[in-house]
Amino acid sequence: MASPRSPLLRPILAALLALFSSALMTGQSVRPADDSLAALVESVRKTRDEKQLTSLKAQLEQQIAQNGNDAILFLDLARVQSYLLDVYEMHRDKKSEVPQIDTIIEAAKRSISLNDKSADAHSLLADPYGGKIALGNGMFAGPKFGPKVKEENAIAMALDDKNACVWASLGRQYLMAPKMFGGDVGKAVESFQKSLAIDPAQDETWVWLAKALEKQRDRSKAHDAIQHALSLNPDSLWVKEAANSLN
Repeated sequence: MASPRSPLLRPILAALLALFSSALMTGQSVRPADDSLAALVESVRKTRDEKQLTSLKAQLEQQIAQNGNDAILFLDLARVQSYLLDVYEMHRDKKSEVPQIDTIIEAAKRSISLNDKSADAHSLLADPYGGKIALGNGMFAGPKFGPKVKEENAIAMALDDKNACVWASLGRQYLMAPKMFGGDVGKAVESFQKSLAIDPAQDETWVWLAKALEKQRDRSKAHDAIQHALSLNPDSLWVKEAANSLN
């Protein structure tokens, strides 16, 4: 049997050591391919059911209490919290929206602190910073949070410019920002289209494209985009709400 010093084993041992060191640095745990938790997050994303979201949020918080060094758990928590924010927006619950944005920011920043190479986490953090502008006084919130939105999206793009979520987040940046702070509906449409070219199955990005097209007063294309979103995810309360608002 070859000893650990055997030339044949040295490359294998080096690779295992590198993998172990990387896991320690990022704080991520290795998960099976059929991650049931990821399936649950996707399920609540598709429905935006408040009871299911609240239940999954509690489950994630319990897991984080047991393992506070898992970047993916914090990223999943931020995602679930962002879906809850959508629910509050649909209910016109402004009182709950503001603190909810803060919880998304906190979870996303915690995920990034454990793994700063995640384009998804940086993109996700950009969105609630944009929400701070939308819910606050634009003259004061814009200068404070606008640069943060741009910074997180720029980092995400540098990390992975082939990521559909990164392009979608950039589109929301252009769509939601006031014109004086870089808002540009044309660039928003282009960004959403690039996102959908990478992954055309994103029902939510079709919704955002519809909203951008509506701002351009292209109602025909906006209607086509929202119908495409409904065909991809007919059970989504969020997609249905968006469709009703455009009709």
